[in-house]
Amino acid sequence: MSADHRSTAGSATAVAHPNIALIKYWGKRDEQLILPRTDSLSMTLDIFPTTTRVRLDPEAEHDEVTLDGAPLEGEARRRVVAFLDLVRERAGVSRRAVVETENTVPTGAGLASSASGFAALAVASAAAYGLDADATALSRLARRGSGSASRSVFGDFAIWHAGEPGAVDADLSSYAEPVTTGEIDPALVIAVVNAGPKAVSSREAMRRTVATSPLFEPWAASSKDDLVEMREALHRGDLDAVGEIAERNALGMHATMLAARPAVRYLSAPTLTVLDSVLQLRRDGVPAYATMDAGPNVKVLCHRADADRVAAVVRGAVQGGAVHVAGPGPGARLLPGGGS
Repeated sequence: MSADHRSTAGSATAVAHPNIALIKYWGKRDEQLILPRTDSLSMTLDIFPTTTRVRLDPEAEHDEVTLDGAPLEGEARRRVVAFLDLVRERAGVSRRAVVETENTVPTGAGLASSASGFAALAVASAAAYGLDADATALSRLARRGSGSASRSVFGDFAIWHAGEPGAVDADLSSYAEPVTTGEIDPALVIAVVNAGPKAVSSREAMRRTVATSPLFEPWAASSKDDLVEMREALHRGDLDAVGEIAERNALGMHATMLAARPAVRYLSAPTLTVLDSVLQLRRDGVPAYATMDAGPNVKVLCHRADADRVAAVVRGAVQGGAVHVAGPGPGARLLPGGGS
């Protein structure tokens, strides 16, 4: 994603996959730059890709933005146009763009659609506008659209550094990078109990939690310790320890939301049923560990060899909801023949 990938035709197409945080990102210290309060660590998935094409239009007076063939409107459109403005400013190019996105992950349901969406947009728009950006610079850029998108620039496991609060240029110190692991073969079983949009957006829920929850600061402090332990567990290839840490980190995050005023509650009755099924799996001797983002859906980390059994048990608990099995996936990348 360096100069060798630059577009000379003013058009580029990129694909990116969502990632699921095992050490959560929850809470910003800077809303404009999207700088997090704590570091986070995630696994990029090999399912639910987002494909985005950016084509510069010298005749257009406004950006044209579509998602799955329909014009994007409201706040979603504003975020994309603001992101393109940032790219144009850095590239020194004023041309408007036609942006076409195809999304296979449910949007706004806590399944990281913004991560894959803005990672793909970052890679495609940087190429279309001719930015000379390496992977680290693309991660910083993607962060400006959606914090978790900084991690989807990379495949497998990635850590997003919160950066130095007192840095002269805080933007430069906050980016994601790959995390090396020992020999592990993980799978994430994703239980979609509700694919609909959330009643409270992640951004609003973050603001409310940080501002009003008495549990947030203790959780943020403990999350730093969780991250250290998680990296050590990944390094030695201890997937069970990784799962234990991920589950307690996620449950702690949801506890901070429940303590917000007013409370933010994403956990539904079907969510709790799935969580109970994960506990039963462990009682039956199957290592399985739950994590949840800002939504009712549950992701279950397990060994790849146990994925079919875990999926069967979770499918029985979901009662009509969809269940998907994912492994570690690739980072964001340009597609050949997309004009670049």
